[in-house]
Amino acid sequence: MTERQVPAGFSVFGLAGLPEVEPGTDLAALIATAAAEAGGLQEGDILVVTSKIVSKAEGRIVAAADREAAIDAETVRVVARRGPLRIVENRQGLVMAAAGVDASNTAKGTVLLLPEDPDRSAREIADGVRTQLGVSVGVIVSDTFGRVWRNGLVDQAIGAAYVEPIEDLRGRQDSHGNPLAVTVTALADELASAGELVKGKLGAVPVAVVRGFGDLVSDEPGSGARVLLRPAEEDLFSLGTAEARASAVAHRRTIRAFTDADVSPDAIRRAVAAAITAPAPHHTTPWRFVEVRSEGARKALLDAMLAAWVQDLRGDGFSEQSIAKRVRRGDVLRAAPVLVVPCLEMEGSHTYPDTRRNAAEREMFLVATGAGVENLLIALAAEGLGSAWVSSTMFCREVVRSVLDLPETWDPMGAVAVGHPAEPPRDRPPRSADDFLVTR
Repeated sequence: MTERQVPAGFSVFGLAGLPEVEPGTDLAALIATAAAEAGGLQEGDILVVTSKIVSKAEGRIVAAADREAAIDAETVRVVARRGPLRIVENRQGLVMAAAGVDASNTAKGTVLLLPEDPDRSAREIADGVRTQLGVSVGVIVSDTFGRVWRNGLVDQAIGAAYVEPIEDLRGRQDSHGNPLAVTVTALADELASAGELVKGKLGAVPVAVVRGFGDLVSDEPGSGARVLLRPAEEDLFSLGTAEARASAVAHRRTIRAFTDADVSPDAIRRAVAAAITAPAPHHTTPWRFVEVRSEGARKALLDAMLAAWVQDLRGDGFSEQSIAKRVRRGDVLRAAPVLVVPCLEMEGSHTYPDTRRNAAEREMFLVATGAGVENLLIALAAEGLGSAWVSSTMFCREVVRSVLDLPETWDPMGAVAVGHPAEPPRDRPPRSADDFLVTR
């Protein structure tokens, strides 16, 4: 792009009075009519068109009792997730919340998907307006995005035609003679945001006209808004949830107080999916996880464990006062809305003639199970959930197997209390890796 003259000013106004758009609507004709009634368009005007009306005109309306299923269908890669919120890469290559699937401004029981090819949509609108009114215009198809590290939403360009989407200033000098090394301006996004200032979210004005940037309007459709998408190899955050989990490793804490908020079953399953990626010996899968969700099942399990624990303590000669003090430690399990009981399964282990090698074999499986439990705890933290691993079930495995109707080969390896934290976790005293690392 050649160096351009920055205009002294510009204007932006909305095209009001457009009727409800339905599948098959000729958007170019609709916009041309509204523009003529507003005084017409000029050469070099740029139309900023809300993606919702493009989706409606193109029939991108789908019945969806479950919006999540529609998001799944439009997702090609999950970038980050916390609770119900998902940041994903969608079929258009856009990284955004919920894949751009929108349940607003559409009939109940339906959702809007983004246009299949927003650049093509922009091109067709621009060509149609030129045919209708005889003027050359640029078109930007816009949609609303959140932004990392910033509150609030802005409109950005997801499609563009006959308009320069980017101004690359690298290699030029600023007013002090300093070379610009990284300055690439997303002009199409800035124009999309300018248009949104007059469209708004509640004003039923889906099209804006930006006037004064005719130098950005070209005779050819151009590269489209796709050039605004950062290639994955240049994306410092392309690992997405992997980085979120790395952060969760450092910030995971044992949580002992929980709210009454429901714990999503899907969050538990995602955490278990992360747990079973742990390494294991002999290509085995030594982990099993029991989700104890119903209040009746949790009470039956914890009551039976408590009775076994009290019996053991009495057998060891503890006083009733001391027993009462000790059993209060189990309150964290009763406070949690969900329990997950990780179990060790020795299927696939090897049997050796000597006890030393057999003991080492079990230790390998124990280490693998511990790795699975740690993966589970980290994944729960990445989901925004609190957890506490408590070893109690290891002391009464027969009781746990009986109450939960588990196979004899499943060894319960503690219990994990899961829920939404009732309060922020306490700070952990700083630890230096040097205190725990020996180098030879």
